[in-house]
Amino acid sequence: MDAFPAFFPLAGRTVVIAGSGEPAEAKARLFHGSPARLVRLEGDAAFQPSNYHGAALAFVASEDEAFARAAAEAVRAAHVPLNVVDRPQMCDFTTPAVIDRGEVVAAIGTGGSSPMLATLLRHDIEARVPEGAGRVAALFRKLQDEVRAALPEPHRRRSFLRAALTGPAAGAAMAGDMEAAAELLRAELARGQAAGGQIQYVDARGPADLLTLRAARALAASDVLAPDPDAHPDILALARRDAERVEGLGVEALAELAGRGMRVTRLVVSPAWRREHAALVDAGVDVEVLPIAG
Repeated sequence: MDAFPAFFPLAGRTVVIAGSGEPAEAKARLFHGSPARLVRLEGDAAFQPSNYHGAALAFVASEDEAFARAAAEAVRAAHVPLNVVDRPQMCDFTTPAVIDRGEVVAAIGTGGSSPMLATLLRHDIEARVPEGAGRVAALFRKLQDEVRAALPEPHRRRSFLRAALTGPAAGAAMAGDMEAAAELLRAELARGQAAGGQIQYVDARGPADLLTLRAARALAASDVLAPDPDAHPDILALARRDAERVEGLGVEALAELAGRGMRVTRLVVSPAWRREHAALVDAGVDVEVLPIAG
């Protein structure tokens, strides 16, 4: 990862755009409909550091090299993160291609090396993100404190939310009925519909592009990752970064984790997994084998 992606909250924040013409207008359009206060600077006003103080972000957009450099110096003097259009060597951050679904925002970046590639990838991903995704996110934000209070254990909370994201509450939010969505989610929470633990087996011999979509989703949803020692590194890289990783777990330890409501992904390379799987089934553990070779 050559650059770390981060999201800046915009509510109550100020964004400054220095410059004029189409480059500046394009940056301004990025913030259309956002809760940020947008400040536009032109001429000598762009060269005064005091005009940037307290801003969350600043953009300098001008084809005039002298203007861009002078404005950039003012932004740096104000200690505000800076983007200078078409001059990546002067940037603290680059502007990604953005997919805006309200509270769901996705961004594709190439470190400024190929904005056209980022745009093409954005179009591919945008078609897969439904318009109502932002409303689903808004629903879960609204009830976040209630869910945390009812399910203080992180793994049980994740389990509940995984089920709820494909349940009737999410469906109502997707359709735009936020009042019904909140009622349905509270009802699900009152029933305590946290899914039980499960062990999912994934072929980890690699390469990663051989994984099925279900296997990739299992990696993304894992509470615990239990890999064989020689699991392919590209497959390990697809797992949740904050999932606990433990090697050498036996049948009893795996069953105990599932009994606590954990979702465990077993990344297997050796055919010995079949004996382990049979023992878990005999113990009554919920086990799923995702399409696996060998």
